[in-house]
Amino acid sequence: MHFVIMSARLWRRRPAYSGRWEAARLSPLILTALIAGLAFSTPREIAFSRLLPAAPALAAAMWPVLPTILLGAFCLLLMIVLSFFYTDLGTQYSAAAIVAVTLAAAYGSHVRLQREEMLFQIRLVADAAQKVLLRPLPRRIEGIEIESLYLAAQEQARIGGDFYEAIGTPHGVRLLIGDVRGKGLSAVGAASAVISCFREAAYDEPDLQGIIHRLETAVTRHSAAFPAQDQPEHFATALLAEIPHDGGYVRLLNCGHPPPLIAHHGKVRVLVPTIASPPLNLAALIGDRYWVDVVAFAPGDQLLLYTDGVSEARDHAGEFFPLPDWMRRRGLEQPRELLDQLHRALLQHSGGRLDDDIAALALRSSNAQDRGTAGIEA
Repeated sequence: MHFVIMSARLWRRRPAYSGRWEAARLSPLILTALIAGLAFSTPREIAFSRLLPAAPALAAAMWPVLPTILLGAFCLLLMIVLSFFYTDLGTQYSAAAIVAVTLAAAYGSHVRLQREEMLFQIRLVADAAQKVLLRPLPRRIEGIEIESLYLAAQEQARIGGDFYEAIGTPHGVRLLIGDVRGKGLSAVGAASAVISCFREAAYDEPDLQGIIHRLETAVTRHSAAFPAQDQPEHFATALLAEIPHDGGYVRLLNCGHPPPLIAHHGKVRVLVPTIASPPLNLAALIGDRYWVDVVAFAPGDQLLLYTDGVSEARDHAGEFFPLPDWMRRRGLEQPRELLDQLHRALLQHSGGRLDDDIAALALRSSNAQDRGTAGIEA
Protein backbone atom coordinates (compact mmCIF):
# COMPACT_ATOMS: atom_id res chain seq x y z
CA MET A 1 0.00 0.00 0.00
CA HIS A 2 2.87 2.37 0.77
CA PHE A 3 4.26 1.69 -2.71
CA VAL A 4 0.89 2.51 -4.30
CA ILE A 5 0.41 5.75 -2.33
CA MET A 6 3.95 6.98 -3.08
CA SER A 7 3.57 6.02 -6.73
CA ALA A 8 0.30 7.89 -7.05
CA ARG A 9 1.72 11.00 -5.37
CA LEU A 10 4.77 11.16 -7.59
CA TRP A 11 2.82 10.21 -10.70
CA ARG A 12 0.58 13.24 -10.18
CA ARG A 13 3.49 15.45 -9.14
CA ARG A 14 5.68 14.82 -12.15
CA PRO A 15 5.38 17.87 -14.41
CA ALA A 16 4.76 17.63 -18.12
CA TYR A 17 7.83 19.51 -19.30
CA SER A 18 7.03 19.00 -22.97
CA GLY A 19 5.18 16.88 -25.45
CA ARG A 20 8.30 14.79 -25.94
CA TRP A 21 8.29 13.76 -22.28
CA GLU A 22 4.64 12.73 -22.53
CA ALA A 23 5.49 10.62 -25.56
CA ALA A 24 8.47 9.08 -23.76
CA ARG A 25 6.23 7.90 -20.92
CA LEU A 26 4.29 5.83 -23.46
CA SER A 27 7.42 4.14 -24.79
CA PRO A 28 7.03 0.96 -22.64
CA LEU A 29 3.55 0.43 -24.11
CA ILE A 30 4.84 1.15 -27.61
CA LEU A 31 7.69 -1.29 -27.10
CA THR A 32 5.29 -3.97 -25.85
CA ALA A 33 3.01 -3.51 -28.86
CA LEU A 34 5.96 -3.59 -31.24
CA ILE A 35 7.37 -6.82 -29.78
CA ALA A 36 3.93 -8.44 -29.76
CA GLY A 37 3.31 -7.48 -33.37
CA LEU A 38 6.68 -8.85 -34.49
CA ALA A 39 6.18 -12.03 -32.45
CA PHE A 40 2.85 -12.79 -34.17
CA SER A 41 3.88 -11.72 -37.67
CA THR A 42 7.35 -13.27 -38.00
CA PRO A 43 8.49 -16.92 -38.15
CA ARG A 44 8.78 -18.60 -34.75
CA GLU A 45 12.51 -19.22 -35.34
CA ILE A 46 13.17 -15.49 -34.82
CA ALA A 47 11.42 -15.58 -31.39
CA PHE A 48 10.84 -11.86 -30.84
CA SER A 49 8.80 -12.87 -27.78
CA ARG A 50 12.06 -13.27 -25.85
CA LEU A 51 12.36 -9.46 -25.89
CA LEU A 52 9.20 -8.99 -23.80
CA PRO A 53 11.15 -8.57 -20.48
CA ALA A 54 12.58 -5.34 -21.93
CA ALA A 55 9.19 -3.61 -21.62
CA PRO A 56 8.88 -3.69 -17.77
CA ALA A 57 12.60 -2.95 -17.51
CA LEU A 58 12.04 0.23 -19.52
CA ALA A 59 8.91 1.09 -17.52
CA ALA A 60 10.90 1.08 -14.26
CA ALA A 61 12.83 4.15 -15.44
CA MET A 62 9.72 6.34 -15.75
CA TRP A 63 6.67 4.59 -14.27
CA PRO A 64 5.56 4.05 -10.67
CA VAL A 65 5.64 0.58 -9.11
CA LEU A 66 2.05 -0.53 -9.75
CA PRO A 67 1.92 0.29 -13.48
CA THR A 68 5.31 -1.41 -13.90
CA ILE A 69 3.99 -4.60 -12.30
CA LEU A 70 0.81 -4.46 -14.37
CA LEU A 71 2.83 -4.13 -17.57
CA GLY A 72 4.95 -7.12 -16.54
CA ALA A 73 1.77 -9.13 -15.88
CA PHE A 74 0.46 -8.16 -19.30
CA CYS A 75 3.70 -9.27 -20.94
CA LEU A 76 3.45 -12.59 -19.08
CA LEU A 77 -0.13 -13.05 -20.28
CA LEU A 78 0.97 -12.18 -23.80
CA MET A 79 3.69 -14.83 -23.61
CA ILE A 80 1.13 -17.44 -22.51
CA VAL A 81 -1.14 -16.52 -25.44
CA LEU A 82 1.79 -16.87 -27.83
CA SER A 83 2.46 -20.37 -26.48
CA PHE A 84 -0.94 -21.49 -27.78
CA PHE A 85 0.19 -20.67 -31.32
CA TYR A 86 3.83 -21.73 -31.02
CA THR A 87 4.37 -24.67 -28.71
CA ASP A 88 8.16 -24.75 -28.92
CA LEU A 89 9.00 -21.16 -27.92
CA GLY A 90 10.49 -22.09 -24.57
CA THR A 91 7.58 -20.41 -22.83
CA GLN A 92 8.62 -21.44 -19.34
CA TYR A 93 12.03 -19.81 -19.69
CA SER A 94 10.64 -16.61 -21.22
CA ALA A 95 7.91 -16.45 -18.58
CA ALA A 96 10.48 -16.87 -15.81
CA ALA A 97 12.57 -14.09 -17.34
CA ILE A 98 9.52 -11.81 -17.49
CA VAL A 99 8.68 -12.49 -13.84
CA ALA A 100 12.27 -11.95 -12.69
CA VAL A 101 12.74 -8.74 -14.69
CA THR A 102 9.36 -7.39 -13.55
CA LEU A 103 10.21 -7.94 -9.88
CA ALA A 104 13.60 -6.30 -10.34
CA ALA A 105 11.98 -3.44 -12.28
CA ALA A 106 9.37 -2.93 -9.53
CA TYR A 107 12.12 -2.70 -6.93
CA GLY A 108 14.11 -0.31 -9.12
CA SER A 109 11.01 1.84 -9.58
CA HIS A 110 10.48 1.89 -5.82
CA VAL A 111 14.07 3.03 -5.20
CA ARG A 112 13.72 5.71 -7.87
CA LEU A 113 10.48 6.94 -6.31
CA GLN A 114 12.12 7.18 -2.90
CA ARG A 115 14.93 9.27 -4.35
CA GLU A 116 12.46 11.49 -6.18
CA GLU A 117 10.51 11.94 -2.96
CA MET A 118 13.72 12.88 -1.14
CA LEU A 119 14.66 15.30 -3.91
CA PHE A 120 11.18 16.80 -3.77
CA GLN A 121 11.48 17.40 -0.02
CA ILE A 122 14.94 18.93 -0.48
CA ARG A 123 13.57 21.26 -3.13
CA LEU A 124 10.75 22.27 -0.77
CA VAL A 125 13.37 23.22 1.82
CA ALA A 126 15.36 25.07 -0.85
CA ASP A 127 12.22 26.94 -1.93
CA ALA A 128 11.57 27.96 1.66
CA ALA A 129 15.18 29.08 2.05
CA GLN A 130 14.96 31.10 -1.13
CA LYS A 131 11.82 32.86 0.08
CA VAL A 132 13.76 33.91 3.18
CA LEU A 133 16.99 34.79 1.39
CA LEU A 134 15.49 36.25 -1.80
CA ARG A 135 12.00 37.14 -0.68
CA PRO A 136 9.64 38.57 -3.31
CA LEU A 137 10.18 42.30 -3.69
CA PRO A 138 7.33 44.80 -3.70
CA ARG A 139 6.57 45.91 -7.25
CA ARG A 140 6.56 49.55 -6.16
CA ILE A 141 8.19 51.39 -3.27
CA GLU A 142 7.06 55.00 -3.04
CA GLY A 143 7.56 56.31 -6.60
CA ILE A 144 9.94 53.57 -7.77
CA GLU A 145 8.82 50.55 -9.78
CA ILE A 146 10.99 47.51 -9.02
CA GLU A 147 11.22 44.08 -10.64
CA SER A 148 13.71 41.28 -10.02
CA LEU A 149 15.21 38.36 -11.95
CA TYR A 150 17.07 35.37 -10.57
CA LEU A 151 18.38 32.45 -12.61
CA ALA A 152 20.38 29.59 -11.14
CA ALA A 153 23.23 28.21 -13.23
CA GLN A 154 22.21 24.64 -12.31
CA GLU A 155 18.76 23.72 -13.54
CA GLN A 156 17.72 22.03 -10.28
CA ALA A 157 19.21 24.70 -8.02
CA ARG A 158 17.09 27.22 -6.12
CA ILE A 159 19.56 29.49 -4.37
CA GLY A 160 23.18 30.48 -4.77
CA GLY A 161 25.68 33.21 -4.00
CA ASP A 162 23.88 36.02 -5.84
CA PHE A 163 21.58 38.17 -3.72
CA TYR A 164 19.46 41.33 -3.82
CA GLU A 165 17.11 43.32 -1.61
CA ALA A 166 15.01 46.48 -1.81
CA ILE A 167 13.57 48.25 1.24
CA GLY A 168 11.61 51.43 1.84
CA THR A 169 13.26 53.22 4.77
CA PRO A 170 13.01 56.61 6.52
CA HIS A 171 16.00 57.63 4.38
CA GLY A 172 14.39 56.64 1.07
CA VAL A 173 14.39 53.51 -1.06
CA ARG A 174 17.55 51.51 -0.43
CA LEU A 175 18.67 48.63 -2.60
CA LEU A 176 21.38 46.01 -2.44
CA ILE A 177 22.67 43.60 -5.06
CA GLY A 178 25.77 41.47 -4.78
CA ASP A 179 27.60 38.25 -5.48
CA VAL A 180 29.52 36.07 -3.05
CA ARG A 181 32.63 34.45 -4.45
CA GLY A 182 32.22 30.71 -4.75
CA LYS A 183 29.27 28.36 -4.91
CA GLY A 184 27.42 25.93 -2.71
CA LEU A 185 26.28 26.22 0.89
CA SER A 186 29.20 28.40 1.96
CA ALA A 187 28.23 31.04 -0.61
CA VAL A 188 24.58 30.81 0.43
CA GLY A 189 25.55 31.29 4.09
CA ALA A 190 27.63 34.37 3.32
CA ALA A 191 24.85 35.82 1.15
CA SER A 192 22.36 35.24 3.97
CA ALA A 193 24.66 37.05 6.43
CA VAL A 194 24.94 40.06 4.11
CA ILE A 195 21.21 40.31 3.42
CA SER A 196 20.24 39.92 7.08
CA CYS A 197 22.66 42.67 8.04
CA PHE A 198 21.43 44.95 5.26
CA ARG A 199 17.79 44.59 6.31
CA GLU A 200 18.69 45.97 9.73
CA ALA A 201 21.31 48.52 8.72
CA ALA A 202 19.18 50.02 5.96
CA TYR A 203 16.79 51.36 8.59
CA ASP A 204 19.37 52.42 11.16
CA GLU A 205 22.27 53.98 9.27
CA PRO A 206 21.87 57.56 8.00
CA ASP A 207 24.13 57.05 4.95
CA LEU A 208 25.43 54.34 2.63
CA GLN A 209 28.91 54.40 4.13
CA GLY A 210 27.48 53.35 7.48
CA ILE A 211 25.61 50.47 5.83
CA ILE A 212 28.68 49.22 4.00
CA HIS A 213 30.75 49.26 7.21
CA ARG A 214 28.07 47.09 8.82
CA LEU A 215 28.09 44.70 5.86
CA GLU A 216 31.88 44.50 5.96
CA THR A 217 31.73 43.53 9.62
CA ALA A 218 29.03 40.91 8.95
CA VAL A 219 31.03 39.20 6.20
CA THR A 220 34.22 39.27 8.26
CA ARG A 221 32.48 37.66 11.23
CA HIS A 222 30.82 35.05 9.02
CA SER A 223 34.15 34.13 7.43
CA ALA A 224 35.74 33.79 10.86
CA ALA A 225 32.88 31.60 12.12
CA PHE A 226 32.92 29.37 9.04
CA PRO A 227 36.54 29.29 7.87
CA ALA A 228 37.46 27.87 4.50
CA GLN A 229 40.72 26.88 2.88
CA ASP A 230 40.56 29.90 0.61
CA GLN A 231 39.43 32.31 3.33
CA PRO A 232 41.88 35.09 2.27
CA GLU A 233 40.05 35.10 -1.09
CA HIS A 234 36.59 34.73 0.42
CA PHE A 235 34.81 37.98 -0.46
CA ALA A 236 31.61 39.43 -1.91
CA THR A 237 31.00 42.22 -4.37
CA ALA A 238 28.12 44.55 -3.55
CA LEU A 239 26.32 47.57 -4.91
CA LEU A 240 24.26 49.84 -2.67
CA ALA A 241 21.75 52.30 -4.11
CA GLU A 242 19.64 54.94 -2.37
CA ILE A 243 16.82 56.97 -3.89
CA PRO A 244 15.64 59.73 -1.51
CA HIS A 245 11.98 60.43 -0.86
CA ASP A 246 11.90 63.50 -3.08
CA GLY A 247 13.60 61.58 -5.90
CA GLY A 248 15.47 63.16 -8.76
CA TYR A 249 18.73 61.32 -8.20
CA VAL A 250 20.20 58.06 -6.95
CA ARG A 251 23.23 57.54 -4.72
CA LEU A 252 25.45 54.60 -5.65
CA LEU A 253 28.20 52.91 -3.64
CA ASN A 254 29.95 50.25 -5.69
CA CYS A 255 32.17 47.72 -3.91
CA GLY A 256 33.83 45.88 -6.77
CA HIS A 257 30.50 45.09 -8.42
CA PRO A 258 29.67 45.31 -12.16
CA PRO A 259 28.59 48.91 -12.91
CA PRO A 260 24.85 49.45 -13.35
CA LEU A 261 23.25 50.89 -16.46
CA ILE A 262 20.92 53.87 -16.61
CA ALA A 263 18.63 54.77 -19.51
CA HIS A 264 18.06 58.56 -19.59
CA HIS A 265 16.16 60.24 -22.43
CA GLY A 266 16.84 57.30 -24.74
CA LYS A 267 20.55 57.18 -23.98
CA VAL A 268 22.21 54.38 -21.99
CA ARG A 269 25.16 55.12 -19.75
CA VAL A 270 27.40 52.73 -17.83
CA LEU A 271 27.74 54.07 -14.28
CA VAL A 272 31.39 53.28 -13.58
CA PRO A 273 32.27 54.44 -10.05
CA THR A 274 34.40 57.57 -9.78
CA ILE A 275 36.68 55.83 -7.28
CA ALA A 276 36.67 52.08 -6.77
CA SER A 277 35.59 50.83 -3.35
CA PRO A 278 36.85 47.49 -1.98
CA PRO A 279 34.70 44.35 -2.06
CA LEU A 280 33.34 43.08 1.23
CA ASN A 281 35.92 41.31 3.42
CA LEU A 282 38.84 42.87 1.54
CA ALA A 283 38.89 46.29 3.22
CA ALA A 284 41.62 45.16 5.62
CA LEU A 285 43.84 44.27 2.65
CA ILE A 286 43.27 47.17 0.26
CA GLY A 287 41.80 49.88 2.49
CA ASP A 288 38.32 50.90 3.59
CA ARG A 289 37.88 54.03 1.51
CA TYR A 290 34.32 54.16 0.16
CA TRP A 291 33.00 56.55 -2.46
CA VAL A 292 29.38 57.49 -3.19
CA ASP A 293 28.40 58.73 -6.65
CA VAL A 294 25.21 60.71 -7.14
CA VAL A 295 23.52 60.32 -10.51
CA ALA A 296 20.44 62.02 -11.92
CA PHE A 297 17.38 59.77 -11.91
CA ALA A 298 14.54 61.65 -13.60
CA PRO A 299 10.95 60.52 -14.15
CA GLY A 300 10.86 57.75 -16.74
CA ASP A 301 14.51 56.82 -16.29
CA GLN A 302 15.40 53.16 -15.93
CA LEU A 303 18.17 51.70 -13.81
CA LEU A 304 19.46 48.15 -14.29
CA LEU A 305 21.46 46.50 -11.50
CA TYR A 306 22.93 43.06 -12.20
CA THR A 307 25.54 40.52 -11.18
CA ASP A 308 28.48 39.36 -13.28
CA GLY A 309 26.52 36.32 -14.47
CA VAL A 310 24.74 38.72 -16.84
CA SER A 311 27.69 40.64 -18.27
CA GLU A 312 29.94 37.56 -18.40
CA ALA A 313 27.49 35.16 -20.04
CA ARG A 314 29.34 33.63 -22.99
CA ASP A 315 28.23 32.29 -26.34
CA HIS A 316 29.73 29.28 -28.14
CA ALA A 317 32.58 31.46 -29.40
CA GLY A 318 33.44 32.65 -25.88
CA GLU A 319 32.14 36.20 -26.44
CA PHE A 320 30.57 38.02 -23.50
CA PHE A 321 26.97 39.16 -23.62
CA PRO A 322 26.97 42.77 -24.95
CA LEU A 323 24.77 44.18 -22.21
CA PRO A 324 25.21 47.94 -22.88
CA ASP A 325 24.57 47.49 -26.62
CA TRP A 326 21.57 45.29 -25.87
CA MET A 327 20.22 47.91 -23.48
CA ARG A 328 20.61 50.65 -26.08
CA ARG A 329 18.39 48.72 -28.50
CA ARG A 330 15.57 48.55 -25.98
CA GLY A 331 12.75 51.02 -25.79
CA LEU A 332 11.04 52.35 -22.70
CA GLU A 333 9.72 48.99 -21.55
CA GLN A 334 8.28 48.43 -18.13
CA PRO A 335 10.75 46.84 -15.66
CA ARG A 336 9.07 43.43 -15.85
CA GLU A 337 9.13 43.44 -19.64
CA LEU A 338 12.77 44.58 -19.65
CA LEU A 339 13.84 41.67 -17.42
CA ASP A 340 11.79 39.16 -19.40
CA GLN A 341 13.54 40.29 -22.58
CA LEU A 342 16.90 40.12 -20.81
CA HIS A 343 16.13 36.56 -19.70
CA ARG A 344 15.35 35.48 -23.25
CA ALA A 345 18.38 37.29 -24.66
CA LEU A 346 20.75 35.63 -22.15
CA LEU A 347 19.41 32.15 -22.90
CA GLN A 348 19.67 32.77 -26.62
CA HIS A 349 23.21 34.15 -26.31
CA SER A 350 24.43 31.27 -24.15
CA GLY A 351 22.65 28.56 -26.10
CA GLY A 352 20.37 27.84 -23.16
CA ARG A 353 23.26 27.00 -20.81
CA LEU A 354 24.20 29.37 -17.99
CA ASP A 355 27.64 29.01 -16.40
CA ASP A 356 26.94 31.29 -13.44
CA ASP A 357 24.02 32.42 -11.30
CA ILE A 358 22.25 35.53 -12.53
CA ALA A 359 20.50 38.24 -10.54
CA ALA A 360 19.15 41.55 -11.80
CA LEU A 361 17.00 44.43 -10.57
CA ALA A 362 15.19 46.81 -12.91
CA LEU A 363 14.00 50.17 -11.56
CA ARG A 364 11.87 52.85 -13.14
CA SER A 365 11.41 56.31 -11.66
CA SER A 366 8.07 58.06 -11.59
CA ASN A 367 9.10 60.90 -9.27
CA ALA A 368 8.62 64.51 -10.27
CA GLN A 369 11.97 66.07 -9.49
CA ASP A 370 15.29 65.88 -11.25
CA ARG A 371 18.55 66.93 -9.64
CA GLY A 372 22.08 67.18 -10.88
CA THR A 373 25.06 65.02 -10.29
CA ALA A 374 27.74 65.32 -7.65
CA GLY A 375 30.36 63.21 -5.86
CA ILE A 376 30.75 62.67 -2.12
CA GLU A 377 33.78 61.01 -0.57
CA ALA A 378 33.65 59.14 2.70
